[in-house]
Amino acid sequence: MTGPPEEAPQEFGFLVAPQFSLLNFGAASDPLRAANRLTGRTLYRWHAYAMDDIRVPASNGLDLIANGMFADLERVSNLIVVAGLEPHRYAQTAVLARLRRLARSGCRLGAVSTGSYILAKAGLLDGYKCTIHWESLDSFREEFPRLEVTQELYEIDRDRMTCSGGTAAMDMMLSLIGLDHGRDLATAVAEQFIHGPIRDQRAPQRMDLRSRLGTAHPKLLAVVGLMEENLEDPLARAELARRVGLSTRQLERLFRGYLKRTPTRYYLELRLKRARGLLTQSSMSVLDVAMACGFVSASHFSKCYRDYFECTPREDRAVVG
Repeated sequence: MTGPPEEAPQEFGFLVAPQFSLLNFGAASDPLRAANRLTGRTLYRWHAYAMDDIRVPASNGLDLIANGMFADLERVSNLIVVAGLEPHRYAQTAVLARLRRLARSGCRLGAVSTGSYILAKAGLLDGYKCTIHWESLDSFREEFPRLEVTQELYEIDRDRMTCSGGTAAMDMMLSLIGLDHGRDLATAVAEQFIHGPIRDQRAPQRMDLRSRLGTAHPKLLAVVGLMEENLEDPLARAELARRVGLSTRQLERLFRGYLKRTPTRYYLELRLKRARGLLTQSSMSVLDVAMACGFVSASHFSKCYRDYFECTPREDRAVVG
């Protein structure tokens, strides 16, 4: 495969935070390698940079040996922050300051998965469309209410690019390759990874409710959808039933038959799972988390949390943080 006349390769840096996802890193970097291989040219060069230690632990227990330290990086055309678990721990003052300096120098900045949190803490997503992994969307919006946060697979907005993570990182990079060198090359790279078709940025991050619940029952899907949309201000069981045209008894039978629990219990579990995400992925107080998940008091929230997760909210946060 041939391309346009020779030009200087694009330089990519990957700032890799401890506990990053190895899948995220590979999905973001390997398309660049494949593009070089398929064209027989050096279209891209890339290096990985560490924050604290040249040996960076991934979330699966393996280590990445970075090419250099981020503190020593002066200039790069593109920098993508790759993060995973506990991103708030790695939004360090020195890291944020260097990210701002790179932005002032004209560097195009990006993030994969929770790397968006680190860019946001640096104030580098203000005025841009951005996205983050679906599991972190609620806590991200709570902490950065003025940002324009979408649920897209990825966002490329001028000199910022963010993606939800996982295989969506490959879709974002394939989109960039297509913009740089044409769709034919992007498609050929996708085929190398048996990844096709290239997903549009507006493709949903999550499986639809039918796939997640393993049922196509329309009224059950409608009720669970209402629950997911109303976690901060939970709807009463009677109101849920009324909105989908069921009696409360029919609603109870529906949930017991398909989900093996009462609607009240299922709703509580949804709220508690959201609470755990807010606790472990944001700096919100326990009381603020309780309020954001529809609990009337911190004490009631703590009791429900302990009963379900077998630890208190504060204990859970201490283990993660």
